[in-house]
Amino acid sequence: MSSAIRNYALVTGAYWGFTLTDGALRMLVLLHFYALGYSAFEIALLFVLYEFAGIITNLVGGWLAQARGLRFTLFAGLILQIASLTALSFTNPDWLPAVSVAYVMGLQAASGVAKDLTKMSSKSAIKVLVPTEAKGALFRWVALLTGSKNALKGVGFFLGGALLSWLGFSGALLAMAAGLCITLIAVALSLGAEMSGPTNALKPKFRDVFSPDRKINILSAARLFLFGSRDIWFVVGLPVFLAAELGWSHIEVGTYMAAWVIGYGFIQAIAPKMLRAQSHEPDGRTARLWIVALIAVTVAIASAVQQGFAQEFAVLAGLLVFGVVFAINSSLHSYLILAYADGDKVAMNVGFYYMSNAMGRLAGTILSGVAYFYGGLVGCLVTSIAFLTISWIISVALPIHQTPAPQS
Repeated sequence: MSSAIRNYALVTGAYWGFTLTDGALRMLVLLHFYALGYSAFEIALLFVLYEFAGIITNLVGGWLAQARGLRFTLFAGLILQIASLTALSFTNPDWLPAVSVAYVMGLQAASGVAKDLTKMSSKSAIKVLVPTEAKGALFRWVALLTGSKNALKGVGFFLGGALLSWLGFSGALLAMAAGLCITLIAVALSLGAEMSGPTNALKPKFRDVFSPDRKINILSAARLFLFGSRDIWFVVGLPVFLAAELGWSHIEVGTYMAAWVIGYGFIQAIAPKMLRAQSHEPDGRTARLWIVALIAVTVAIASAVQQGFAQEFAVLAGLLVFGVVFAINSSLHSYLILAYADGDKVAMNVGFYYMSNAMGRLAGTILSGVAYFYGGLVGCLVTSIAFLTISWIISVALPIHQTPAPQS
């Protein structure tokens, strides 16, 4: 078990290092190109391929990990991010806007591929490293990895702004590439052999990435609408509402959202402790219960905003409650996919699942702008409620345990 813990710590450390650069990169690109006078639409274009890349990468990456091993895809993700950061540092402010947008879009897509290769490898590795009988440990370990990732992404927002101020755009990118290079070397020299080869002796066929397992398909569909529901109001609607309706400055909006992401990650990490009172492992019944709680919170926020009742308090306090409940939902789903995953096809099962996650985020990002344009924040929240309701309906088909959970 000590070897498994060491390898888990190394994989988690690599994921942490990547996550810091991922959050910082998003802030760097946004602030740098905003300062250069690019329009909001042009800046938004810079992130479209980043989100779209996740759909393809999770689908292909799971198959690749199954064929070549999780070590291969983990290192490929880290190396690709280092290359993307280095190439981005050569961006020249004297280039024509169209050239800059195309160049950065392409490298952002590469960064998106790197992110999902690293995420899929790290989360799949937990299933490989945790003993099959240690169900309680599986939930704790995946919750810690997921929660710490989101907390560090919030820290990355601060890091990106700080590095931009201290080192400038190119200097900040090269500093992050150097830090990630050190992380890669340290992990490569220390990681054990458990992740070295294919997780299945048989060569997987690409069609196998489309899981025939009913419960994995159901969970993936529920995940699509769950994460779409968050991004529908969080990506565009919320920051625009805070700035336009409440008069917040850009610094205030960015700081609040970064702090929210950090808190959200903390709740994800401690979700197993919060659910310890139940007498069985988390299952479909648990997932449905927490989606209902999320629907109730979102309805309450939408009602308060619609009626003009203490709007600032309703949104800020409501968002805190939403964050807690959504974090528990997210941790539950991250546990269930690993619990459901076939031991011989874990990477492909996880890749397929996170492809659905990426599709939900892309849909949520697009709908966030559309819903806010036509209905303001209330329109975003109502659309979010519709997505959550669909997620709950799909989750009705998830299996439930008939026996108490084993003691961990």
